[in-house]
Amino acid sequence: MASVPLRFPETASRLVVRRRTVRADGVDLAVFEQGDPTDQTILLVHGFPDTHRLWDGVADRLAETYHVVRYDVRGAGESTAPRGRSGYAIDKLAEDLFAVADAVSPDGPLHLVAHDWGSIQAWEPVTDPRAAGRIASFTSISGPSLDHAAFWLRSKLSKPTPANLAKVVRQAVSSWYIYLHHLPVLPALAWRTVIGPNWATLLRRVEGIKPEPGHPAPTMPADAARGVQLYTANMLPRLRKPTERRTDVPVQIIIPTRDKFVSPDLSDGVERWVGRVWRRRLVAGHWAPASHPDAVARMVDEFVDHIDGRPMTRGLQRATGADDFTHSLVVITGAGRGIGQATARAFAARGAEVVVADLDLAAAKETAASIGPAAYPYQVDVADEAAMQAFAEAVTEEHGVPDVVVNNAGIGMAGAFLDTTADEWRRVLDVNLLGVVHGCKVFGALMAEHGEGGAIVNLASAAAYTPHRAMSAYAASKAAVLMLSDCVRAELADHGITVSAICPGIVATDITNTTRFAGTDDVEQQRLRQKATKSYARRGFGPERVAADIVRAVERGTAVVPVTAEAKIARLGARFAPGLMRAAARMDVVR
Repeated sequence: MASVPLRFPETASRLVVRRRTVRADGVDLAVFEQGDPTDQTILLVHGFPDTHRLWDGVADRLAETYHVVRYDVRGAGESTAPRGRSGYAIDKLAEDLFAVADAVSPDGPLHLVAHDWGSIQAWEPVTDPRAAGRIASFTSISGPSLDHAAFWLRSKLSKPTPANLAKVVRQAVSSWYIYLHHLPVLPALAWRTVIGPNWATLLRRVEGIKPEPGHPAPTMPADAARGVQLYTANMLPRLRKPTERRTDVPVQIIIPTRDKFVSPDLSDGVERWVGRVWRRRLVAGHWAPASHPDAVARMVDEFVDHIDGRPMTRGLQRATGADDFTHSLVVITGAGRGIGQATARAFAARGAEVVVADLDLAAAKETAASIGPAAYPYQVDVADEAAMQAFAEAVTEEHGVPDVVVNNAGIGMAGAFLDTTADEWRRVLDVNLLGVVHGCKVFGALMAEHGEGGAIVNLASAAAYTPHRAMSAYAASKAAVLMLSDCVRAELADHGITVSAICPGIVATDITNTTRFAGTDDVEQQRLRQKATKSYARRGFGPERVAADIVRAVERGTAVVPVTAEAKIARLGARFAPGLMRAAARMDVVR
């Protein structure tokens, strides 16, 4: 008799959690499912001292598209516990995973995602020959294979270079908790009486994770007291006698950059064991699934999509180990000419795709055409907040979240303070200051939410710290950009986003032909523009050299970059001889 396919009711909510029990090697595993069982299955495995509730945020997001399954590992949450330390051996945990996989996805392979000890134990079935046809992909978060880690340790110690020893020491320091868990009696007692009951407070203080209903689980103190046997049953035996474990399963390693317990160095050389591997960095702490569920779910979704046949996203392309700025997206305002144009070309030459934005669409198109198919022209007025928000949304929709944003658009303003009108002040501040504010805000928010870090570059000026009697409006706008950059840098550092202020001096660009000279008629305006243009041209410092400094600032995360010789000298003068700088400001060199 033909079996009737299971149908998921159209009226059912994908977020409703359904529970079942899977029997495996003497323990009952509590299994929780969301989404349509006929969709592709993703299995999420938690670590120590968590339960399946660690994945609540990730599961809810993935269940919109996938059949999402979680289970409490043996000895945790609603699952029963084995008797004795041997019941926590990795090979038994691996058989549990296979049992759950067979129960929830009997007709096809599933995608595996695991964290911490969940990932450590998941490496066992992933490297088992039975993984072929059962596990389509594996995403590992903060949990290396113990066998791979043992071989990693031996490889570093066999070549005791300073760099290798530094990596070993880093991980040894991070692994302090492993040593403590090998003490008799005390660890279990501490988890049951002190650490466990206060775990929510510790997570909030150390990782910034707010307690949610069900996480940490009320069973956690007892679970953890038993779970310390994971360390004693597996750590030393595997590290002493590791087994070569290879796999053809494609593996994505998500590396939380602020993980205090698992060093990124542990993924070095994993290509020896894994045929296809992607490394992705996430600006988060150890409990990334709880602190950054959106970013984790997005990375899993992108990886599963690719393994199922869709093209790699830009993030996955970067994760293959591309050099330079290959597969990076760079957004540059005011890129139709001058420094912006040179910067677009410089990043494109290093392999980046560039969004060329300018108020003058024709100029943006010309710049993009000179670069090639990896450049995309846009028109935007940086002074218009709504337009910048729409621009950011359009870029994200069409190309993704940028890795680098260069807020370059600006205008020139010169003339006596008493001759500068309120409208002229508003215009220079709207473009030079608020244009940068808008760029930092709309793109900074997207980059912070994206979770993969990035860089913002703001074009200030040597005028930001060089007072001059005829530059009050322009200098004030650029000084504000310089201070804004330092403030935003401090805030966005938590998201792994660097902010750099570039301070060119006298650079031969088109800005002199559009500079507004306050208090002059049209004839005098034209004369002063021509004079300034000739003077800047004689200086002989082109925008390409500024662009090179911008690229270096992104690579190094430099906070402030004075570019030309006069910009560097003025920077020193502002620090060590401010009186001399004020005296020089009284000279009138404009007219």
